[in-house]
Amino acid sequence: MKKKLISIFLAAGMVLSLAACGNETGGQESSAGSDTGSTQESSAGSEESSAQESSAAPEADGEPVTLRMAWWGSQTRHDITVEVIEMYEKEHPNVKIEYEFFSFDDYFNKLKTLQASDQVWDIFQLGGNFPMYMDKICFMDEFIDSGIVDVSDIPEAYLQITQDIEGNQIGLSNGLNTYGIAYDVDMFNEAEVPLPTENWTWDDYADAAMKIMEKTGHYGSSGLSSSEFIAGCSTYIGQQGKVGEYGFFNLDLTGMGFEDPSMLEGYIQMRADLIKAGASPDAGAEMEITNIENDFLVTGEAGMTWVAVNQFPTIYDICKAEGRTLALAPLPRVTSDGPSGAVIQSSQMLCVSQDSEHKEEAAAFISWFQNSVECNQVLQGERGIPVNNTVRDSLKANLTEGQQIMYDFVDLIGTFEVPEKVNVLSPDGQDQVVDKYRNYIQDVVAGNMTAAEAAQKTYDDAAAIFN
Repeated sequence: MKKKLISIFLAAGMVLSLAACGNETGGQESSAGSDTGSTQESSAGSEESSAQESSAAPEADGEPVTLRMAWWGSQTRHDITVEVIEMYEKEHPNVKIEYEFFSFDDYFNKLKTLQASDQVWDIFQLGGNFPMYMDKICFMDEFIDSGIVDVSDIPEAYLQITQDIEGNQIGLSNGLNTYGIAYDVDMFNEAEVPLPTENWTWDDYADAAMKIMEKTGHYGSSGLSSSEFIAGCSTYIGQQGKVGEYGFFNLDLTGMGFEDPSMLEGYIQMRADLIKAGASPDAGAEMEITNIENDFLVTGEAGMTWVAVNQFPTIYDICKAEGRTLALAPLPRVTSDGPSGAVIQSSQMLCVSQDSEHKEEAAAFISWFQNSVECNQVLQGERGIPVNNTVRDSLKANLTEGQQIMYDFVDLIGTFEVPEKVNVLSPDGQDQVVDKYRNYIQDVVAGNMTAAEAAQKTYDDAAAIFN
């Protein structure tokens, strides 16, 4: 399959734009938002809404249309997405939307089945792994040109984060996102551990995790599960050398972005040491985490966790209701004066399916989903900070504490020096590399291999993709 490259312009123009709007969620969503949830199917209608829709959009009282839609996420995401679907159905009585929602893994298992049978949902959610499903994506350019999809209030920089290298509009971003470390302020204070700084290191992170475990009896850090590869391969490699000097894969996804496997060794050893010491959950305990809402940080059993920051307001509110205070820290660095490894990108996007018999109607819903103030007053940036200027401004006027922290955090990350271009995509075969990499860490924990051997095997597995 032909690989595509997203160009993320995070230098002058992007940083200024983020500073103006105040924020974003991402890292690699498949890559910054691997939240999970339950599975359910239904359709409905209730509550009225208005939207910024083009006159070229399909008529609200036209022929009856049934659209199928699916997404992955937390229970909160499920609830609010169903609510806005009902709003849309009431405003467009000829449209019925049958929906399904899943945990992250279940979503992509189902998507692969539908892809093989040419029955992909009319409207479907994708992240940075979209190249695997490129044959099922109907580019949105024709709908933008016809006026069915309104992008007049979405900055060009935010359109570009869901375009391929040729400028095709793959979808519309559900929100700006990045990664961070959410932590329990009180647990840090109880353990007498200094709070994270803007340029803290992985050594600081490991030291904090160990001390929290020793002083409180809780995990110092929750598990990284689906983000272990993002943290230990994509981010960790990008934090070495000069800004933009290294990447796990090269920019055009034709080979590796570094040559020395030992560059992976420090992270692998650190993670194995924390797991062996009981400062981070082992593989069995990690299986208890089914979504961000029952992460060990949220349940009060860990001092910190890796998080896609669009998830932060949800867990902040849960902990606040229990009298606990969460905060957000940037990702730890390899060295305090080295690259941050952080980027701002799209959390996920909604796409129109090539299998759809109602592509214009699907595109019209996506336009409404991104542009309607009323819709987004319900969604409240749960998928990331909205890309539409008017929507973003309307939400900023009434942010919750957790949302304000998210906005401020993305604004901070937008000030960090980043490469001009960052590849956040996944080559075919990466899934197998990720699975083996996680197993190698457990083998190091068990003493079945060294961190150096695990690093070499991970490198060899990844390089083999391109042979």
